[in-house]
Parts: sequence; structure tokens; C-alpha cells
Amino acid sequence: MDQNLFNEVMYLLDELSQDITVPKNVRKVAQDSKVKLSQENESLDLRCATVLSMLDEMANDPNVPAHGRTDLYTIISKLEALSKS
Repeated sequence: MDQNLFNEVMYLLDELSQDITVPKNVRKVAQDSKVKLSQENESLDLRCATVLSMLDEMANDPNVPAHGRTDLYTIISKLEALSKS
């Protein structure tokens, strides 16, 4: 596991969960994603896949503003790289 990439993903999720310009459900999913990624009782691939699914669902929500969707896609791309490392 690339620890720097993992820390970057956690930081980005933290920033998104505190961004008051995105809907509350997006902030909740970002917080839940942080918790899910922190659980070390599952493999990293499984944790990444679960979080990717959660974030992808939010990215397709029409109520998410453009900058929130951009943040989600950034996190999704870094998670995909993390799952391959």
C-alpha cells in the first residue's frame, strides 16, 4: 500500500466532509468513506471498491454542484490508483 496516496485520499475525504457548499448527503458519504477506509479488518482492495461504489453513486447525483463532482472524481481516481498499488 502506498501510504502517501492513502493519506492524500483521507485528507481529500476529510476536506469534502467539511465542505458546507456540497449537500449534506455528500458530506455524510465522505465521512462514511473515511471510516470504511480506516477499517483494517478487510483487504485494501475490498475497502477501496466499497468506497468507490459509494462515491460513484454520489458523483451521479444531479444535486451535487460541479465543484463537488470534480472533488469526487479526483478522489475516485486516487482511490483507483491506491487499489492497484
